[in-house]
Amino acid sequence: MFWQEDEETPAIGIADDIVDVLFNLDCRSIPVDHAYALSRALLAAAPWLEEPGCGIHSIHVAGSQNGWERPTHGGDQHLLLSRRTKLSIRVPRAKMDALRAALEGRTLDIAGAPLGIGNAKPRPLGREGTIFSRYVAGPPGVDEDAFLRWAADTLAEMGIRVRKALCGKTTRLATPDGPIETRSLMLADLPPEESLLLQQRGLGPYRAMGCGLFIPHKGIDAVHKPK
Repeated sequence: MFWQEDEETPAIGIADDIVDVLFNLDCRSIPVDHAYALSRALLAAAPWLEEPGCGIHSIHVAGSQNGWERPTHGGDQHLLLSRRTKLSIRVPRAKMDALRAALEGRTLDIAGAPLGIGNAKPRPLGREGTIFSRYVAGPPGVDEDAFLRWAADTLAEMGIRVRKALCGKTTRLATPDGPIETRSLMLADLPPEESLLLQQRGLGPYRAMGCGLFIPHKGIDAVHKPK
């Protein structure tokens, strides 16, 4: 946990020129650990998704509910998708039409699971002060304190000052070259411009596998209060 009291910082001007594009899906289930397979399939259809400003969100479903238990990460477990489940891809606004042309109406093979991609619509990035990434690929093999120091130093190079940060569980994403070690990371009390900047740029490598992509979160204060 990193916790620093509020302190005013100069505002920075950020153009709102990157969006998340949300695609409807026709798919019953996919492997829980699908980040690599999804990235390979989408990059084959739109190779430019590895360019700066782009990122592929892993497909996420709600937690355990109505008698269904969300499976643990890894192994041969599968996620059950509902009709409300979306595929979200972060791109510059100028690339939206190219992305829709490349993907709408196609069926991709995701590690043996057919993923039908339907119509899409854009969603602007939020300016909430609390944002969250499920997977951040930082220095491998370090403890939580070292991970948070790395995150704070890397963000400082972007002009983003960490005020409150909460590091979460470690998740290993499978690839043919070995697992990628990631941690979840929540940041709070960010000014709107810094929140938007971080969502646009991301943190760390492997953006095409959903790493370092931040989304709005309900808040950090309910999770931890400083003593």
